[in-house]
Formats: sequence, C-alpha cells, structure tokens
Amino acid sequence: MTEMRPLRAAASRAAPLPIGCNGRGAQASSPGRPVSFAEQPLEEQFAMVAGAGVFDFFDRLPMPGEVDAFRALSEANGLPAFTASGVYALGPGYLPGLRANMARAVEAGAKFHNMMVFAWHSEGRWATDDEVIRAWAEAWEAGEAAGIEPCFELHVNMWSEDPRRVAVVAEAADKAGIPFNLTLDYSHMLFKMGDPAELEVSGIRGDVEAGRLVLDPYLPGNLVDEWLDAGIVRWFQLRAVTPSGPRNLWSHHDSGNGAAGVPDDPHQRQREGQPGRAILYPFTRPAAGEWHSPWEAWRLEPCKHVARKVLRHHAGTPESRLAVITTEMINLTDYGDGAKFSLIGQNAAIAAFLRDEMRSLGIPGGLPT
Repeated sequence: MTEMRPLRAAASRAAPLPIGCNGRGAQASSPGRPVSFAEQPLEEQFAMVAGAGVFDFFDRLPMPGEVDAFRALSEANGLPAFTASGVYALGPGYLPGLRANMARAVEAGAKFHNMMVFAWHSEGRWATDDEVIRAWAEAWEAGEAAGIEPCFELHVNMWSEDPRRVAVVAEAADKAGIPFNLTLDYSHMLFKMGDPAELEVSGIRGDVEAGRLVLDPYLPGNLVDEWLDAGIVRWFQLRAVTPSGPRNLWSHHDSGNGAAGVPDDPHQRQREGQPGRAILYPFTRPAAGEWHSPWEAWRLEPCKHVARKVLRHHAGTPESRLAVITTEMINLTDYGDGAKFSLIGQNAAIAAFLRDEMRSLGIPGGLPT
C-alpha cells in the first residue's frame, strides 16, 4: 500500500535538521574506478561533499595531525565538520582514546561524536551490559568536559547488535540521571529481517519469530517506534538497505585488512573469505555492470518508511531530541566495497530524498545558528 503523503508543507515548529555525509561515502566511484578501501585525499572528499549541493556538513573524525587540514578545508568549502564518528573497544584504552578523539573532533568544529562500541572486549570476550552502561557514563562525562555530545550507535559487530540491549543501557542511564543518546541506523536491523542466520548472530531469532521483538517498522510495537517514543534518538543515519537482500559479492572478509574496522571476534573469524554482509542496497538504479545483483525499486520501501517515520515524529513532537542526520552509503566490505556506481552520487540522492520529505513536513534544514 502506498503511504499517504501531505499535499503541502504542514505548519511545523520543528527544530532544523542538518544533513551530513559520512566521509567514507565521499568517493566519485565509477566502472573505471570502483569503490575501494583506498580513499581519496581529504581535499577531494571535502570538495566532493560540498559540490553535491545537498549537504550541510561533513561527518569524519580527524586523525592525529589532521585538525588543521579539517579546519582549512571546512572554511574553503563552506562545509563544517559538524560531527565525528569513531570506533572503540572496551578495555584499558577506551577512555584515553575517547578523550583524545573528542579533543580533536572539538578542535575541528564537531558538536556530536558518534561512537561504535564493539561487543568484543579488548580482553578477548563479550562485553557485559554493566560494562557498556559504565562506558556510556564515562562517555557522557568525557563529552561534557570536552564540549561535545556522544551518541552510541545501533550497529552490527557492536554491543547493540542485539537491539534488546538498547533499552537496558538507556534505562540505566536514566536511573543515573544522565541522558542516553542513540544514533539510529536501522539498516542494521532491516537487513536481518527474513534472514534466520543474521537473526541468530544477534541472538534474537527466537524472540523475533515468537513476536516478542518486532523489527518490522510497519507493525505495532516495533523498535523504531519504541526508541522514538522513549526520546533517545539523537542522530539518524540513513543507508539504503533491503530486508534479506543480496550479500556483497564483490568484496570478501579479510581479517588482515586493518582498514575494515571490525573486531577480532568469533563471528568475524567465521566470515573469513565470505562475501560481505547485505548492509547496503543502491538507492537509485545502477547502470548495467555497476552492481553485482538485480535491482528493484520496491525493495527500498522499508528504509524509506523508517526515514518518514523518524521525520514525522520530529515534525510532530515539540520535545524531539533528534539533532542531526547523516547519509551512510560507505565503502567497507559489508557495504559498498567493489561497487561501480558513484558512492557520492548515492549519498546525494538519499540527501535529496530526505530534503523533499522534510519540506513536505515543514522541517527546516541547515545547521543551528
């Protein structure tokens, strides 16, 4: 059934929603230059995102020694580095690494720091709920000291791959008297729908099949509605994906690739040499030879539905805590590595879709003044 759409922009007092592009998506890829782990220079990344004409900011964590370049490129391209994303393992190095990353992010102009926190502890075991709860409290305290807001992301390989843990951590934060900020990237749930093996990885197959846990965003009691109603969604990420979609046949898991950003956990070891997980589906139709699998437009409706649901909630909820959006068509094995379509073009198409939806709801874009 086609969703009803507003005939004209509704009156809204919703706060502005700036849209940014993840730096890993800044590749002008093509059949002659497929998506690759080898990224283009920062100068080209900034220029590409700015040149797309649909983004308000750049999402990337400056590495040591890159802060001055970030500041200069932001100014030259009129593109603030408003957010920064990083990956963390719990253990002795967690807090020192987090503080250092936050300091660089703030120097570059970031106001929010997205955190992907591995489920696999640096001691070689699974992280407990108590450890994740403590890690959030430490991140909040570190962010207050640095002048940046942390957000914990819903993400595969991370503590939240089992989405039932989100409520556990959020409720513990509430009891401790601190907010909990969720970065909602629902592609990490949508791709598992209809895939028993992926549901097993999360440990949720039984609950999903019994109806105790609802991933389907069209059904009552689903996780998207639960988290929006709880007021914990601070950052929304949109990656095009389809339930039970095709794996990335053009890229294979390689534990020796340090750029992959995945933990050395039992699940990753089992994937060695296998095609990437199915966590990306082109948002616009690829040309012949640009992608490894058939493409059908209707398969994108669930991820569009989630986006519309998030935006409608923001438009209709004066106390909405949603502050930023990023597009997430990126270059890693489980996503777009090896594809021959334009990665920046796919991100720009998603941003244009979001802006159209925002206009229909009366949600202004742009960075807060």
